[in-house]
Amino acid sequence: MRLSGLLLLTLLVPAFGQDIEAGRRQFESRCASCHGGDARGGEHGPAIVNLLAAKNNEQLAAFIRTGAPAAGMPPINLNDTEMRQVIAFLRSLRPTGPPPERIKAETTTGKTLEGVVLNQSSQDLQLQTDDKQIHLLRKEGNRYRPVTSQTDWPTYNGQVNGNRYTTLDQIKPTNVSRLAPKWTFTLRNITNLQGTPIVSEGVMYVTAANECYALDAGSGRQIWLFRRPRTAKLIGNAAGGINRGVAIAKNRVFMVTDNAHIIALDRFTGKLVWETEMADWRQNYNATSAPLIVGDLVISGSAGGDEGVRGFVATFDQNTGKEVWRFWTVPLPGEPGSETWKGDGINHPSAAAWFTGSYDPQLDIVYWPTGNPGADLVGDNRLGDNLYASSMLALDAKTGKLKWYFQYTPHDVWDWDAVQTPVLVDTVWQGQPRKLLLHANRNGFFYVLDRTDGKLLRATPLVKKLTWASKIGADGRPVMTANNEPTLEGNTICPALEGATNWYSPSFNPLTGLFYVQTLEKCEVYRKNPTEWAAGKGYMGGSTRLAPGDKPQRILRAFDLKTGDVAWELPEIGPANSWGGTLSTASGLVFFADDSGALAAADAKTGKLLWSFQTNQLWKASPMTYVFDGKQHIAIASGPNILSFALTQ
Repeated sequence: MRLSGLLLLTLLVPAFGQDIEAGRRQFESRCASCHGGDARGGEHGPAIVNLLAAKNNEQLAAFIRTGAPAAGMPPINLNDTEMRQVIAFLRSLRPTGPPPERIKAETTTGKTLEGVVLNQSSQDLQLQTDDKQIHLLRKEGNRYRPVTSQTDWPTYNGQVNGNRYTTLDQIKPTNVSRLAPKWTFTLRNITNLQGTPIVSEGVMYVTAANECYALDAGSGRQIWLFRRPRTAKLIGNAAGGINRGVAIAKNRVFMVTDNAHIIALDRFTGKLVWETEMADWRQNYNATSAPLIVGDLVISGSAGGDEGVRGFVATFDQNTGKEVWRFWTVPLPGEPGSETWKGDGINHPSAAAWFTGSYDPQLDIVYWPTGNPGADLVGDNRLGDNLYASSMLALDAKTGKLKWYFQYTPHDVWDWDAVQTPVLVDTVWQGQPRKLLLHANRNGFFYVLDRTDGKLLRATPLVKKLTWASKIGADGRPVMTANNEPTLEGNTICPALEGATNWYSPSFNPLTGLFYVQTLEKCEVYRKNPTEWAAGKGYMGGSTRLAPGDKPQRILRAFDLKTGDVAWELPEIGPANSWGGTLSTASGLVFFADDSGALAAADAKTGKLLWSFQTNQLWKASPMTYVFDGKQHIAIASGPNILSFALTQ
């Protein structure tokens, strides 16, 4: 919806009392029958007063004129003056109801807490005392019992080692059949959440693009909300509302915004503490993934790999937001490594480091995967290996200096980025203790590296449909097969562009010695289409489609770390378009997002399916776990919802 120059100008003019009054009359005549005269909801429409912060004036005007017919809201035709007046009235409304209520709550411990009610029902109370501390309480008679979490989930994969494995064992094969939904929380105007809930001291933090919610982890009750309008004219994944979560350190919550900024919020209030621009979104940068906490630093990269950005990994001081160091994933022309780019493709190289890495505190090394080079499916103007695209980087945590790298797919023309979770494992390898890095790669191979020096220890096929390379050589380079690159006419290649796996989380169970990963058996026809880079446009350089006669299938596989063989596999029935990961437990379970739309649990040793709960949603997230008020929960983002499960009595 293009807005007139007059409207764009008037939306910037401060509202006067007459505009607000005129807007009130317009709203009452056109909107109040659905949304109520104060925009707090009516019989036919939801409350909208608390949603206004999610849109700037230009976006709000376009939304009003376009409407949401599928949701029951028709387009509303207002001229520029009327639109200015309606928006002035909406902006004048208080985003909350009456002033926050202050109460005194007597607890079962004999203490009295006095503070502001953040949320409340007949069964629970979320109270903030004057020291800003959040108290989660449960009603018991005339008093309240304090509750919190005993085991948190403080980072994207539970631990900085990248492994979604938990020592929690309350939920086990013998009782998992009693697992049932405990609560749900729905984020409005979101289709498919892709984040992992973070839990710290009883509070759960969940996100969508430019939104962060703090919830009572035991009931799902909202405590606070941070929200800002999405960036207009943004391109890339973040423009679709993707955000994969937060990082927690001390009293702050860290997240990226859609326009490639990193921000710190007060974890008790949700108020903005600082904000730093990582990159200019006008040059096709955006950001989607959860940051990583390393000491006093917070680390992130940016998205935009399909739009020709130059990738980087950057660290910021947690207290100030000041940048500490930055590692560019592609050298500038003339710098060491640039000789692996022959042609002008190095000017818009991609290799975006858009996903959360892992950290070894003993070695003080950050492990960060990088994206594919650009243009994705055309390599004619970037001959050579294209360092450090489609690679694993080992970076000194204090300085950002490159310790070593391992490139999985040299001269990648299949969009097989290496942006899959690096799982760090300390175990006995061929009779000797060794520090390993496990990586199920999108290109179709399962790699085991020595994470102290990047040496390849083993690479075995991850899937059966694998045509582009016959094996990975001892030098770590793929042994290529002939005629397996994209062509102008189209060429059938396996695996598909989505990869044999992708960013959804694997896990490793040290008790079983098995590595669990969701795999995709699929082939596609790859067609290249040479393209020029431009700001505000994509840079894929081609497209793919399902290969004729191919039947894709999602398969959960457990790989034996000692041999690299498949110990067991669990084929899934579904459309093979889900993006859900795994969680393994010390009690002997693997939770996974089944392709049918169910959250499921299998026996970690045998793969026998033991439990499932059908959500009928397209998975774009991985499960996590925590203990709240003495009870273990399994939580996951499902469609627009956060679901939390616990055992029934």
